[in-house]
Amino acid sequence: MTTTLDSPNTAILPGGSDPTVFDPQEAWYPIYYVEDLDKNKLTRFTLLEKDLVIWWDKSADTWQVFEDKCPHRLAPLSEGRVNEEGLLECPYHGWAFAGNGDCEVIPQQQPGGQAHTSTTRACVRSYPTAIAQGLLFVYPGTKENAPHTPVPIIEPMEEDTDDWVCLNIFRDLPYDALTLLENVVDASHIPYTHHKTVGNRSNVTPVELEVIESDKQGFKGVWQEGPRKGQLGTQYTTFTAPCLMLHDLTSKQFGRTLTVVYATPISKGKCRLFARFPFKFSSPFPRFFIKLTPNWYSHINQNRVLEDDQIFLHHQERYLAVLGGGDNYSKAFYLPTKADLYVSEFRQWVSLYRADPFPEVDFAPALPKEQLLDRYHSHTKNCASCRQALTTIQKLKQLAIAILILSWATIPLISLFIASSATWTIVSLSVTLLLSSLAWWRLDKLEQQFYLGKEIPARNLPGKQK
Repeated sequence: MTTTLDSPNTAILPGGSDPTVFDPQEAWYPIYYVEDLDKNKLTRFTLLEKDLVIWWDKSADTWQVFEDKCPHRLAPLSEGRVNEEGLLECPYHGWAFAGNGDCEVIPQQQPGGQAHTSTTRACVRSYPTAIAQGLLFVYPGTKENAPHTPVPIIEPMEEDTDDWVCLNIFRDLPYDALTLLENVVDASHIPYTHHKTVGNRSNVTPVELEVIESDKQGFKGVWQEGPRKGQLGTQYTTFTAPCLMLHDLTSKQFGRTLTVVYATPISKGKCRLFARFPFKFSSPFPRFFIKLTPNWYSHINQNRVLEDDQIFLHHQERYLAVLGGGDNYSKAFYLPTKADLYVSEFRQWVSLYRADPFPEVDFAPALPKEQLLDRYHSHTKNCASCRQALTTIQKLKQLAIAILILSWATIPLISLFIASSATWTIVSLSVTLLLSSLAWWRLDKLEQQFYLGKEIPARNLPGKQK
């Protein structure tokens, strides 16, 4: 069901009614960029260990999200289809469901039978949905609370909407949503972890953070000096519970820059990241060039940044669990400087409001590097731009091979049957052979970047380090 949100004066704050507990179920979470969904296909996603199926309801002209489980024999509905009547049809026995979850068809019952309407047991659980700023949000908690609970949007982007340009990416990460949020709020790791990508060790400086507001709904902080030794201006940070972290920076050189991360919990040790980088530039030229950049090319570079810390965060959260988990962070971590103030504040918030969505669940065994660096299953196959780019690259590789074979076969024939005056023809074909070989090699290198990240991060590559 699509939810129409109430006005602010009737809103319910996320996290439930208990002032001492933040219930992770009672909040909105993004699960997909709308542009990556295909109206002709069913899409599966797991939110808070609940398997969901996303489908386009043409009769209601909206996206619907159901529990991915037929009430008949528990078959995954995501393996079914949307039938000719626009109903979601189970692949096992053909039971079909309307957009509100009601069962409309049981093919096996006698004509006039009422098994599909006589009990709610025939219905599929449907979840409230909302679309905001290009994202599909789902509310996993009490359905009646959804219309009254605000969706966590990027508030600055609602002001002067035409002035913003935004880079977006998502990726399924092999670590907790809490670990992701803790990492994003830690500004001091960027010069080291992301050296040679988006950081530089030469910009390291003492970091003096200040928390200016904190309650059940999150916290706000300020870094007066800001990054790059104060060259860019003051940076403001907002954590909107349970899943949104935002850094806000305005500089004279570049204009206003936001770094926004949504951390959507999938299961213990796995989350989906939605990273958004809205810019409001003081000059029109950067905006122009960003709009020219294909999404897939931007995603390759952004995936490289994400992989800078992907491996060690996967292991870090397991080390923390062995030492007592997040509730024992103050003993497990040694946090002697104000650079770690936001990390402490975040961990205190999780403990104080018991906000861990999987408090009694253990981590699975650590994964090998090859799986941690996987790009295809964690991003490419679910990204419309990258899927299309990959298909195009594979077709261009086939074309390059065809030209290569044709050129290779033609040269000896020309030499054998055509007079020496055809030397330039042979030279041209040889050049074509060389260029097609080079094109195939470059396309193959590019193709690999849609499948797997590099094992050695940029910061550890040999050569000049500063």
